[in-house]
Amino acid sequence: MSPKHVIYKKLSRDKSVRIRFPLGKRRVSNLYGVVLLDPELTKGKKVYVMLSCTFRYGRDDLDMLGMAFRRDIFLCTRQVYPPLQDRDRSIHTKIQERLLRKLGNNAYPFFFEFPDNLPCSVALQPAATDVGKHCAVEFEVKAFCADNQDEKGQKRSTVRLAIRKVQYAPEKGGPVPSNETTCEFMMSDKPLHMSVSLDKETYYHGEPINVSVNIDNSSSKDMKNITVSVEQVTNVVLYSNDKYVKSVAIEETSDSVPSGTSLKKVYTLCPLLDSNRESRGLALDGKLKHEDTNLASSTIVKDEVLKEVLGMLVAYRVVVRGTAAGEVAVEVPFLLMHPEPSADDDMVFEEFKRSYLKGVIGDDDESPAEP
Repeated sequence: MSPKHVIYKKLSRDKSVRIRFPLGKRRVSNLYGVVLLDPELTKGKKVYVMLSCTFRYGRDDLDMLGMAFRRDIFLCTRQVYPPLQDRDRSIHTKIQERLLRKLGNNAYPFFFEFPDNLPCSVALQPAATDVGKHCAVEFEVKAFCADNQDEKGQKRSTVRLAIRKVQYAPEKGGPVPSNETTCEFMMSDKPLHMSVSLDKETYYHGEPINVSVNIDNSSSKDMKNITVSVEQVTNVVLYSNDKYVKSVAIEETSDSVPSGTSLKKVYTLCPLLDSNRESRGLALDGKLKHEDTNLASSTIVKDEVLKEVLGMLVAYRVVVRGTAAGEVAVEVPFLLMHPEPSADDDMVFEEFKRSYLKGVIGDDDESPAEP
C-alpha cells in the first residue's frame, strides 16, 4: 500500500503569494514545490523563492534585536515569476505536474538542489528553564514579492516556512564495528580481555541495537558493575569547540566476571528521544512547528568538506564499562540514521477544510490541505 502524503501550504498575509509542497518533502534532500500567486495583488512585481541555511545561537528575543549569534551558511534565490524559462522545463517531478494541473496558470514550479557541503538540520535541546534559548542549524524556504531579489520585500507579501534537511543512511554499510582491550594488573600474571561488537554499522532511528560482549578474565581481579550504554557526542564547531556527551540509552547490570571466569552475553539497547526529553544539550534532528522530532542523525563528513561549515557534528558510540582495580572500558562507534525513502511519487491528497483549521494553527500559519 502506498504511503499517504499531504501537501503543505502557506499563504502570505495579503494573499498575493501561496507556497505548496509535499509534507514528506519538509524533510528534504532536494526541495521542490509550487508557488501560486495572484497577479492582481502582486501589482507587477517579481516573485522569488529563497532557500536559506542559518546557524543560530542565542535567545529568540535577542535575535530580533540583532544581538544573537547568527551566520548564513547558504542562500540561494530563484525567480519564479515572470518565469525565466519555459514552464515545462521547470518541472522536475510528477507531483509538481499534478499540482500545476490542479492549480492552473497562476502556479509556477520551483526546485532547489542542495550542495554536498551543506549541513543537516540539528538543534540542541534546551532545559525546561532555558525559555527562548536556541542553538540550531536551520533551513527555511521563503517566497516573496519584490522589484528585485536583493530587496527585502514587505512582510505582508512574504511566505516563510521552516523545513528539515536530513541525511539518509548510505546504501552500502561498512564493516561490522568492533573493538577490544586487554588490561594487565599488578600482582597478576595473566590479563583481562574484553571485546565488544555490534551486528552492523548502521542502525535506523527506533531500531534496537544488539551489543555482543565477550569478557575473558584470566587475571586475579574480579570485574564488577558492568554497564552498557549508547552515547551521543555533539561537537559545535562553527563558533567554538563546545562538546556535549550524552547517554541516550543505558543498561546497568548486576553481571560480574570473577577471576578465572568468562562472560559471553548480548545486551539490547534502543536510543529514543522519548526517554531523553529532559536531557539538556541533546542534539535533535531539527524541529518543525507542530511536529515532533527524533535524536539527531549521525553526521557523515565528506573528505572535501570543511567541518566548520557543518555547524554541529553528531556521532554515536556504544560504551561497555566495568571495574576491576580501576575502570575498564571499550567504545564502539556506529551510525544512527534515517533509511532512504522510497521514490514513490504517487500521492494521495488529504482534505482539510480551512474552517476546521481556524483557531488551531491559523490562516497565517502552515497547514496541510488539498491543493
